[in-house]
Amino acid sequence: MEDLKEQLIEEFGENCLVEALGELTLTVNSDDIIKTCLKLRDFFFFDTLIDLCGVDYLTYGQSDWDANASSSGFGRARETQGNEDRHEQRFAVVYHLLSVSKNQRIRVKSYVDEAEPIIESVTDIWASADWYEREAFDLMGILFENHNDLRRILTDYGFVGHPLRKDFPLIGEVEMRYDEDLGRVVYEPVSIEPNVLVPRVIRK
Repeated sequence: MEDLKEQLIEEFGENCLVEALGELTLTVNSDDIIKTCLKLRDFFFFDTLIDLCGVDYLTYGQSDWDANASSSGFGRARETQGNEDRHEQRFAVVYHLLSVSKNQRIRVKSYVDEAEPIIESVTDIWASADWYEREAFDLMGILFENHNDLRRILTDYGFVGHPLRKDFPLIGEVEMRYDEDLGRVVYEPVSIEPNVLVPRVIRK
C-alpha cells in the first residue's frame, strides 16, 4: 500500500489523498472525474469498479442522541444535541475500485453541487457502472451525464422524490392501494401520522 500511496501522491497531490483504517481515499473534483478514472484504470490498473453510490451529508456531524447516555439505556428523551453540520457540500459520489492484478483497492470520492448534482458517467470506463449510476440517480437524485439509459431502477414509475435523501420523509409522500371499482392501483396522499420511533428500555 505504501508504494501505491506514494505513486498516488506523486500523480494527484498529497492533499487529495487520505489514509484511514488501512484504506486509501482519493478526493477529486467532479470536473476531473473522467480524466482521473482513466488514469486509475490505465496506469494504476484499477480495472474493476466494485461499487458506486451516492452520499448525502445533509446532517453530517449532527446527532439526536446523547453520546454519553449508555448507562441510562434508550429510555432517555430524544433531544436534538445541536451539533453543527461539519460538511461544506451536501452530495458526493463514491467509487470503490479494485486492481485484480495487483490485489489493491481504492476509494474515489467526488462532491457534486447540491442545486444541480451532475457528474459525468463512467460507464464508458467501467461497464459495471450502468446499474450503480441508475441506483444513485433513483435513490439520491444524482444525474450522470452521458449515461445512455438513466432512469429509475428500484422505485415505481412516476415515483416522486429520492428516498435515500436525508430530507425525504420516513413515511414517504404517497401510499398506494388497489381500487376494486376502478380495477387498478391508485396513489393517494399518506394517511398515517408521522412518528419518530424511539427504542425504550424499561429497567426495574
